Amino acid sequence: MSAFSGLPLVIEPAELAARLNAPELILVDLTSAARYAEGHIAGARFVDPKRTQLGQPPAPGLLPSAENLQALFAELGHNPDAVYVVYDDEGGGWAGRFIWLLDVIGHSQYHYLDGGLLAWQAEHRELSSEVPAASSQAPVALHIDDAPTATREYLQSRLGSSDLAIWDARGPLEYSGEKVVAARGGHIPGAVNFEWTAGMDKTRALRIRQDMPAILEELGISKDKEIITHCQTHHRSGFTYLVAKALGYPRVKAYAGSWGEWGNLPDTPIEV
Repeated sequence: MSAFSGLPLVIEPAELAARLNAPELILVDLTSAARYAEGHIAGARFVDPKRTQLGQPPAPGLLPSAENLQALFAELGHNPDAVYVVYDDEGGGWAGRFIWLLDVIGHSQYHYLDGGLLAWQAEHRELSSEVPAASSQAPVALHIDDAPTATREYLQSRLGSSDLAIWDARGPLEYSGEKVVAARGGHIPGAVNFEWTAGMDKTRALRIRQDMPAILEELGISKDKEIITHCQTHHRSGFTYLVAKALGYPRVKAYAGSWGEWGNLPDTPIEV
């Protein structure tokens, strides 16, 4: 039995600290190269957040190539029994996107360190400068599950459905079209705007706000609906995807193309 059995998706620093030596643990740091070098949780393997994205315009947030995805998980020593714990230093955007990647490859054994590195440091826990050696295993053959991802075509086909909630994690000015970062500005018809950082508790080291269930219900982002979340590149919406998963929403998808794709197409419907 795993040392992580029975824990919720979102865990506290003390719960991770007690399990740092668990053989099944793959601890993933998604901060930055500089931050990682300054000190990280012992045993953590650094993953440059850019490696979680395709990185090509106009929709850099799409899934990385199969070759790059396989290489990344091979370096981490991916295996069917692994339990991932992921963290960043920004409240969960990149960590949430990595959890989406795990869903995409069909691996469901994972946890998010609530508040990430900031919460760990707030409790004055030790940091390490030692860098674990990358796994030397050959690239792993990954099965890609389409279920966690909404394509542009799928999302467009679902517009107007009574059981759909589109969660736009961008800023209010992007949502309104006042700030334009694509060929066209505005938002997807019917989308609800709740900016990602508004879901973080700044008094608790950027942990997920404890009143998020009530906030989402009030916005109409309810568990009886399919939730499709997006931002500009599915970075900020990594956090909103994580929140919905952590709260037990049964139908959650990420629109990885996000506004980078939708707003750069000439004929997608847009509201302002």
